[in-house]
Amino acid sequence: MTQADDPPLHFRLHVFICTNRRPDDNPRGSCAQRGSEDLREHLKDAQKRMGLKDVRINSAGCLDRCGLGPVMVIYPEGVWYSFTTVADIDEILDTHLVKGGRVHRLMVDRPAGS
Repeated sequence: MTQADDPPLHFRLHVFICTNRRPDDNPRGSCAQRGSEDLREHLKDAQKRMGLKDVRINSAGCLDRCGLGPVMVIYPEGVWYSFTTVADIDEILDTHLVKGGRVHRLMVDRPAGS
């Protein structure tokens, strides 16, 4: 919840994509080992091509959801997604970033029954 005297949002949406990389023999693995860096670049390029200047795409260090990775979180809503393909990224871009909906099948913390 925002306060009435908060400044306006600088970005409508702020997307943080885990690009953390651990050593290859680390049992937790890492989002970067699972392709998050290339998928982030794809999302960033598509966002720029579409002219979505009110959306910011950022790399993040470990978001502490390694077993679900690669992961992203979108603020201000705080919606988490797990994704693995360019098609997943494109669906999140169109459904969430452009249209304001949710991609329930990719949500990490889906509401019951979704």
